[in-house]
Amino acid sequence: MGLAEGIRKRGFRKWYERELIQSHGHLLLTVMCSIGLLATVEVHQRGAPLSEHLVDLGTLLMFAAVGLWSLRRYLYLLTHAEAVANQAVCPQCQTYGRFSLTAADLARQQVTVRCRQCEHEWPIAD
Repeated sequence: MGLAEGIRKRGFRKWYERELIQSHGHLLLTVMCSIGLLATVEVHQRGAPLSEHLVDLGTLLMFAAVGLWSLRRYLYLLTHAEAVANQAVCPQCQTYGRFSLTAADLARQQVTVRCRQCEHEWPIAD
């Protein structure tokens, strides 16, 4: 779900909370893949037949690929949420996260928001 749609449906604070929960879910998946990698290395036997070596290698590659993907996704979601949160302060009255969405420009990847306290409008880059 994009920034504009998330703010429109749930509000900024709930969108931000969901982004952080989703990113930390990816971090948990990264940790689990790391444990899987270590378990695969531990189970590997040197004198095993070639078929078992290939299964071990496939398992190792799968854990590594999923772990790297989930780590990248964690970092992306976390930095995106933090970048938007840093722009969520009203420049006029310094109120944090209390705004409503007024316009979304998908071509320029930004939304325009209005402070609920002082009615000031400013853009937030997505």
